[in-house]
Amino acid sequence: MSFVQNLFFFENDYTILMSIWRISMLKYILKRILASVITLWVVVTITFFMMHAIPGSPFTGEKKLPPAVLQNLERKWGLDKPLSTQYLTYLNNLVHGNLGPSLHFPGRTVNGIISVSFPVSAKVGLLAVAFSLIVGIYMGIVSALHQGKWQDNLCLIIATLGVCVPSFVLAAFLSYGFAVKLHLLPAVGLYTPQSYIMPVIALSGFPLAFIARLTRSSLLDVVRQDYMRTAKAKGLSRNTIIYKHGLRNALIPVVTYTGPLIAAVLTGSFVIERMFGIPGLGREFITSIQNRDVTLTLGVTIFFGVFIVLCNLAVDIIYVLIDPRIQLEN
Repeated sequence: MSFVQNLFFFENDYTILMSIWRISMLKYILKRILASVITLWVVVTITFFMMHAIPGSPFTGEKKLPPAVLQNLERKWGLDKPLSTQYLTYLNNLVHGNLGPSLHFPGRTVNGIISVSFPVSAKVGLLAVAFSLIVGIYMGIVSALHQGKWQDNLCLIIATLGVCVPSFVLAAFLSYGFAVKLHLLPAVGLYTPQSYIMPVIALSGFPLAFIARLTRSSLLDVVRQDYMRTAKAKGLSRNTIIYKHGLRNALIPVVTYTGPLIAAVLTGSFVIERMFGIPGLGREFITSIQNRDVTLTLGVTIFFGVFIVLCNLAVDIIYVLIDPRIQLEN
């Protein structure tokens, strides 16, 4: 068989393999999308009926309304209809992207509130995610490469403190030290670039520590693999072995954790936003629960759920692209 014939058969085999891979990838993505839609429907359904099971009315506050006025308000917003009818109406509006009006803030819609508050949470969240990934991965690498030495012990101490100390405790400590005592950083708001420092560090405490420990344990496991010994036997430099061959596989667990981390941090940390006076999505969520604003609570919960599902879907796809050993049929 000539060289040209071999090349022809090779190209045909490669085309067939790529076609099979694309079909498998498409099936994999469609299955994940279907699972995501079912998950969102379950979240919406559970949240809807739980919110309506709570006693009281969104129109009852410090000032008690006359029964006639209360009935008119409930009739206006459709709260006097059977629960099943309200549920179907809400699902229909949700499919069309309408999260409804806020029952506590007249003239404001849930879509409008989310569009205003989410970018604020996203700014702080993106900084916190970037800070957690950069510092966490770096600490994990340093700890793994200096196992048993003082660098490793120092990184483990910092990681342990980050895991054990709650974010609100860290936020209180930072606020007291740098805002109250030293007057170096503003205590509330996001008016200057310095205003982001304490919220970002407080939000990054746990994920940074978790990523550092995850990177360390994963990298230590990877460097013991046979292909790493083979790369070392070939005379490759230590940096090439670690950063080109080892780190790619070691970061797979970190990639898996990044999806939920991005969703949780970008949609707003309820306690941190409350403590630092940040007008983000987390603060709106707490306010909606306190006011029993059913539509706003449902809207924020659904937005949060959609964000988590989309991030997990993206992670599933990236996961396969990073590690071809993963079977798409699973």
